[in-house]
Amino acid sequence: MRKLLLIGLFSIVSFNAYAQEDNTEYEMRIGEKPGYIIDKSGKKIEGIVRLAGDEMNPWTNQKKVKFIATSDVDNSKKKQKFKTYDVDDLKGYMAIDNNTERVFETIKYTNTKEAYNTQNGGLSGGLKAFNNLTKSNQFAEVVADGKIKVYKVYGFPTTFSAGGQIAVADEENKRMRENPAYVYSKKGGKPEELNVAKAKIITADCPVVKAKVTKGEYGSLKNDTKKRSGLGKFIRNEIDNAMADNLSIVNEVIYDYNENCK
Repeated sequence: MRKLLLIGLFSIVSFNAYAQEDNTEYEMRIGEKPGYIIDKSGKKIEGIVRLAGDEMNPWTNQKKVKFIATSDVDNSKKKQKFKTYDVDDLKGYMAIDNNTERVFETIKYTNTKEAYNTQNGGLSGGLKAFNNLTKSNQFAEVVADGKIKVYKVYGFPTTFSAGGQIAVADEENKRMRENPAYVYSKKGGKPEELNVAKAKIITADCPVVKAKVTKGEYGSLKNDTKKRSGLGKFIRNEIDNAMADNLSIVNEVIYDYNENCK
């Protein structure tokens, strides 16, 4: 009897070991994240995403992404064959990064402001302008979703610098990493850069938000109560727009709008 029990136990252990080997799943490598792509027909395909950019080069995520569909994963291989997609191939993609869904959508937006925002002249400055003016279609990361959708958009750096231009280019790249533009689209309209003035205009049709703006309840939209001439008011508005913390506008005003005026 004891012998039969031992044989049965051995058989169960052997079967479990075989089952575990047979159902081995692919273990994702560093930089590989679960996610999906949306193809041009609107079809969502789930699989593994490899972001092209990182903290030092976040703008690269706006140009391309690497992806392999779940159905194409070979569990017997430690390294998979990813395909590179650019903005002409997809409507968007998503990657779960640090337990957060990062959604990128293809938008048509030319970063004219960043194109000419450079201290470098000559070839270095010219290439930066070219890189920004020629990339009118790009993957933009969604930071607010709803009736008003907001995207985070980085400028593209120069691809050449030499001599004294190198230090200047490095400083500009640091500034661009830390200060992306925030671009909004209301009801699927044309994407435009978000600023204080635009935020007040696009949320004026929401009674809840409009009342808070009037009362000065949003720290990111503090009213300038001093009376000014037409020119003085224009200059003040330009300064407000340049100095505004646009991410705070997104988190306060746009969030309130999307929650209360759907």
